[in-house]
Amino acid sequence: MVAKLPRWVEYGAFVLALNAGFINAVGLLDFEHQAVSHLSGTATLIGTQLISSPTNIFHLIGIVVSFLVGASLSGMLLTGSSLKLGRHYDTLLFVEACLLMAALLFLDRQSLIGHYFASAACGLQNALATKYSGAIIRTTHMTGIVTDLGIMLGAVSRGKALDRRKALLFFLILLGFITGGALGAYVFALVQVLALLVPAIICCLLSFVYWIYRRRI
Repeated sequence: MVAKLPRWVEYGAFVLALNAGFINAVGLLDFEHQAVSHLSGTATLIGTQLISSPTNIFHLIGIVVSFLVGASLSGMLLTGSSLKLGRHYDTLLFVEACLLMAALLFLDRQSLIGHYFASAACGLQNALATKYSGAIIRTTHMTGIVTDLGIMLGAVSRGKALDRRKALLFFLILLGFITGGALGAYVFALVQVLALLVPAIICCLLSFVYWIYRRRI
């Protein structure tokens, strides 16, 4: 059950979702208006452009492959099916920050390669927490989160008790993503793609805080 998860999970999930919403807002507002934090729309575009514009399909495939590579990096360092101290979360968060800096450098030159690094960063982050204690924690896209909230509300209407901590976790993830999108749009309007410095710094701070916390505990 979600009750078995450590208490810091809610805070971490909110910040990571905010980070992803911020990154995706920058991608959507940038010169190619490319979503990078999730793949549903990208996969659909691959299908539609097979007919309408096959020359652009390779870039979209690159986005998908980059997300996969990022998730694979998490898979290489994280083992087991429990969320606990001692795992390489700090290392992966630092790697995510490096990927975001690379994305910034390329996007600042209006190079499509920046989208690949941003997508890899989101894939890495999304794989940081998969399925733990009955809670599917996804921080870079909200389809599953809203679906799970809907299922829970439907069950409540049938008289089932509400798992308040699980509902709170999902709500905080959704709130974090929306908040990140708003902040991303605001900062992008001020400094354009340099806005990616913000999620990169957030990743570095989270990495450092987790490293200190793990050593103390």
